[in-house]
Amino acid sequence: MTVYRSDVPDNWFVDPVQLGVPGVRRPTQDEDSALGWQSQALCAQTDPEAFFPEKGGSTRDAKRICTTCDVRGECLEYALNNDERFGIWGGLSERERRKLKRRAS
Repeated sequence: MTVYRSDVPDNWFVDPVQLGVPGVRRPTQDEDSALGWQSQALCAQTDPEAFFPEKGGSTRDAKRICTTCDVRGECLEYALNNDERFGIWGGLSERERRKLKRRAS
């Protein structure tokens, strides 16, 4: 037997984008550009200092964030193509990116 509730208001659905729920977003015009992936990057929603630690500082927090990021590949590709020398990009430090480039050559 199916029961229909008539007391449910017509506006019962709440748009998660309007609520600002993390990870839920509407595509923007910027996403058509070469750097459109950056609007989806988790690092854009966190403390940028974690991704640019001082020399000898920990990279653990930044790398942990990168492991769940949907655009990690695009980020790493950007860093490799643009010879980024500082920070964590695509889950790798500058030293790790140099090693990756050497192996690929």
